[in-house]
Amino acid sequence: MDKLKVFISDDSATIRKRLVTMAFDLPEIAVVGQAKNAPGSLAAIRQTRPDVVILDIRMPGGNGIEVLREVKKLDPAPKVIVFTNYAQAQYRKKGEEAGADFFFDKSTEFDKLPQALEQVRQGLRADAGAGGQSQSHDAPVDSTLAGRTS
Repeated sequence: MDKLKVFISDDSATIRKRLVTMAFDLPEIAVVGQAKNAPGSLAAIRQTRPDVVILDIRMPGGNGIEVLREVKKLDPAPKVIVFTNYAQAQYRKKGEEAGADFFFDKSTEFDKLPQALEQVRQGLRADAGAGGQSQSHDAPVDSTLAGRTS
């Protein structure tokens, strides 16, 4: 399997830079693009076709939940890690309903991103090892890691 292709969508240049630096430190991860607003994110995600999107909720020109809904319509749909300062229960619920695979609070859960990316990479590798017939990118998601509320 090739490197896991990651797209970063966040309005903060500092956060984008930190995420790119983190990705460079991980084996078999490649950042294929980044954007700072909702319209730019959606267009670039459609063009780059990443395996994973790291997505903020609040961005200029729209919001991450809207982008998430549209991204999940792609075939194959990438895994989406919502990474936000808006981690309250109502946002988590909206993220889950829109199809988020993981949901992390930027201020307290940054350290969970590498584990989530590795989990997705392993799931995609397993799909490829099964004859490459599964193109849905349906890696198993650990709901405890995702920080989901039940």
